[in-house]
Amino acid sequence: MKAKAPSESLTITTRIVLPNDTNTLGNLFGGQLLNWMDINSAIAAHRHCKRVVVTASVNNVSFNRSIKLSDMVTVESKVSRAFGSAMEVYSDVWVEDHVTGQKIKCNEAIYTFVAIDQAGSTIQVPPINPVTDEEIRRFEGALRRRQLSLILAGKMKPSEATELKALFELTE
Repeated sequence: MKAKAPSESLTITTRIVLPNDTNTLGNLFGGQLLNWMDINSAIAAHRHCKRVVVTASVNNVSFNRSIKLSDMVTVESKVSRAFGSAMEVYSDVWVEDHVTGQKIKCNEAIYTFVAIDQAGSTIQVPPINPVTDEEIRRFEGALRRRQLSLILAGKMKPSEATELKALFELTE
């Protein structure tokens, strides 16, 4: 199976925060943002493998800045690494200043999707060939994040997590 660049899965969606999307403080509901990121990430995963994909997990979500009523929110998602039938998808969330047009990064999340066939069985997806410095950094970190998730789920023994162990081993 031919490797693909992360840019081939890039999915960008822009929305405006409406009153129905906000809490009583006028901030975007976190759950609404998660929904937008999940959909955007699913499209990115589908673009990578051209198969039906299902959300396997939300591995990390960082709410670093609140998003206000009437803000213009852009979600950018792309596959950062593939593992057999699973794909890690990184989503970055930006808010655009109404006057200057400057985009400020306010949130990010990492999702895992699995590709399935019509019978619901998992199927292999193409590997990723990172190109940019950021894509390489995210690709390299994906294996450590995966190993940590597998340990926490009880599906991997800590002694088997070679990438994680390498972070803590001292070299002489």
